[in-house]
Order: sequence, then structure tokens, then C-alpha cells
Amino acid sequence: MQNLLNDCLNEKKILLSDGATGTNLIARGLPHGKAPENWVLENPEAILKLHQDFVDAGSDIILTCTFGTSDLRLTRAGLKDKAYEVNSAAVRIARKAIKIKKVLIAGSIGPLGELLKPLGSLDEITADNNYRQQAQILSDAGVDLLVIETQYDITEASIAVKAAQAVTNLPIVCSFSFDRGIKTMMGVDALTFAREIGSLGVAALGINCGKSLEENLQVLKELSKATTLPIWFKPNAGIPEIGSDGRPSYDVIPEKMASFTGQWIENGARIIGGCCGTTPEHLRAIRAALETYFN
Repeated sequence: MQNLLNDCLNEKKILLSDGATGTNLIARGLPHGKAPENWVLENPEAILKLHQDFVDAGSDIILTCTFGTSDLRLTRAGLKDKAYEVNSAAVRIARKAIKIKKVLIAGSIGPLGELLKPLGSLDEITADNNYRQQAQILSDAGVDLLVIETQYDITEASIAVKAAQAVTNLPIVCSFSFDRGIKTMMGVDALTFAREIGSLGVAALGINCGKSLEENLQVLKELSKATTLPIWFKPNAGIPEIGSDGRPSYDVIPEKMASFTGQWIENGARIIGGCCGTTPEHLRAIRAALETYFN
């Protein structure tokens, strides 16, 4: 199958991905405690508008609203046995948003939300089945690539990558969240990530979510030394503060986030964007910074 990600990377120096799904939908009215994936069926117009805003801001890649649409996570969200319906609908919404523009659609696949045995109750067969199912549905629905994101455990990420490879030939990005500064919650560092996941035949390695811009930049520097693969880089817009209503807020303004663009590029990032707290306005500022950087 044609690797559209590589084609686009060969055509352009840097690709701009999109921003946050969850925090933007919360800001647009998603009720506290409700999974964004519920809105794929209940309020598709809101997800369509967010995708369109990202595209209008200059995104070359948008991620489907499917971060939590594995069978396990959908069951917890009150959507038991709706994996096919929700994943397929999410891809249709994303496809509608790009219209005729040359924008890639990435199928987002998040962690399963449970620890593997012996630390948790999740067994590897169940994990494999969940990842295979979601990857198959997203592939059949017509995404251009898969992004297995916000991972933290080498074993689970390896299961996810291999499961996806078993059911599709689409390019796969695997992205980890280094939410303990320069390590993940399971103690994985950039070198281990590059060595273990980079050997599985993925199209790119990634860093997303995590902590501050400065800490994510530090991880980027380490990862770029450890791999020759393209690097996907979507840091948070800073560290969240939780308000009295339980909703997160992020204090990194678009101009500040965009000021890091040159450092991201110089330290190996080929696909850049933002995770939690990153709005279309942040992306617009980053797009402007990209144009300034290369002109």
C-alpha cells in the first residue's frame, strides 16, 4: 500500500498535525466526565467543526476522534458493542472536514486504560484483540495512517503495533507520553522507546502529551539522538491547572508555543502539532512560525 505519510514528508520539509481533541471539545461544551467519543454519535457537528478549524489553521494531518474507541474503553463509556459504529463514524466525520484539501487522516488509537498483568487485570490476548479490532475498523474506513498514541508501557505499545500490523499495511506512528518529565509513568525513557519500538517497523516514533514544553523538548533531544526515524511531536500547551469546576486550563499562549517551533525542527521533529490545551489558534501561530523559519 502507498505510504502517504512518507510521500508527504518527502514533498514537504515539515508536516503540521492538529491540536487537542478532548480539551477543545470540553471548551466547546462537552459535559465534564463525558468521553469525547460519545459525541461522535451524539454531536458529530461539534467534532466536524473542530476538524475544520484545524484544517483552516493549516494542519496537514488531522486525527480521528477515536482515542478511546477500543472495545474496552467504549464499554466503560456506555457504548458497549459499538466499536464499529463509532470508529467508522469518526472517520466519516474527519473525511467530510477535509473536503478537497490535501490533508491526511490519521486513525487515533489510545491505550486501553488498564495495566497489563501482573500489575493489572488486562491479559495480552485481550489487549491484542482490542487493538486488532480497532486498527482493522479504522483501516477499512479509509484512514491514511494509524497513530498509536499516549503510550507509556513498552509491552502494551508493542502489542498495539504488532496487532495493527497484523491487520493492515498502513503506516503506523507510535507515540509515547513522557508524563514523568523525561520518562513515562512506567519508567520508559527515550532511548528504550527508540530501541524497542523503533525496531518494529513503524513509520515514525512520537512524543505527545507529557508535561511542560521544556521537558518535552528535552525528551525530543534524547529521542533524536536515538533514532533515524521521522519524529512525531505533539506536546501539551503547558501543564494544566484544574479549576473549581474540575476542568483543565492551559496557560501557554499561542505565541509562546510557536516560539519553540525552530527548536523542535532543529532537534529532529518532522511532524509537529500539539496535544492537550492546543487550540486552532496555537496551530495557526505555529504555521506562521514555520513559514517564517523556512523563508
